[in-house]
Amino acid sequence: MRALTPAVPAPVPSSEAAAFAADLHAALQGTPRQISPKYFYDAAGSALFDAICELPEYYPTRTEHQILQACGRAMAAHIGTSVELIEFGAGSCVKVQALLDHLGPDLRYCPIDISGEHLAVSTARLARRYPGIEICPVVADYTAALSLPDAGSRRRVGFFPGSTLGNFTPDEALQFLRHAARLLRGGALLIGVDLIKHPDRLHAAYNDRQGITAAFNKNLLQRANQELGSNFEPDQFDHSAFYNAPLQRIEMHLVSRRPQTIELQQQRYTFEQGQTLHTENSYKFTIDGLRHLAAQAGWQAGTVWTDPEELFSLHWLIAP
Repeated sequence: MRALTPAVPAPVPSSEAAAFAADLHAALQGTPRQISPKYFYDAAGSALFDAICELPEYYPTRTEHQILQACGRAMAAHIGTSVELIEFGAGSCVKVQALLDHLGPDLRYCPIDISGEHLAVSTARLARRYPGIEICPVVADYTAALSLPDAGSRRRVGFFPGSTLGNFTPDEALQFLRHAARLLRGGALLIGVDLIKHPDRLHAAYNDRQGITAAFNKNLLQRANQELGSNFEPDQFDHSAFYNAPLQRIEMHLVSRRPQTIELQQQRYTFEQGQTLHTENSYKFTIDGLRHLAAQAGWQAGTVWTDPEELFSLHWLIAP
């Protein structure tokens, strides 16, 4: 059995808190107020997102999983042998198993995630299921400069499921794809993106009846209180998610229920009733639109896999 390589390198917790504080101050000082969704994913937020993925209303995870199960062997054939498989935002390391089931033991798997605690649990579980595969977890923000193990003679292939690309602005998505093309030069990227569909289906997916998505959204405030000593009252904010059709994106906001003052590191910020903190965008794509965006970033578009309803798609992109 191969040993699980230690995560490399874990950010210093104080640096994480400092970055969170700086971004939250900037968000509260800005107009409109908006913060990156990456701060959803502490241990509690990651667990809540896993619960969201199991909801009947939340079709993206279920549909992508079905595509991976049906087409995993064909995808693995594209990936090939002697590969370093790099998963961006690996989370629970569940989706990749549809690929690992068809890949040989000469594979090295490098899951990258910002939540070190969650990644440690996920990769330990994965190592028990695939004892012959070398696993090298990396705790990092995959949108920033990355320190990865030396690939040696292995070809690098990226895996970026879940339509996480949709959380970026169009400019950020283009920047990420260019960054990934440099990192995976000579290899490829298997990327999942959610497709444009009827607004009713989108609305239901982000406003579940159990309120788990609302708890996930509000957990950002709980995290700020725990890590930064702020005094948000999560019950005084409402979860709001809606489809902005002209911009082809779901928007998630936290809406202040009343006038209130927030204290963050000796600074005070006022929320008026109805004022929001914009916490996430989830852009939706057409197949041709994603292929065009990839071409702008220097990729060559390859095979596309989708479900019968064309709710979701996975794209094979080649990095020259």
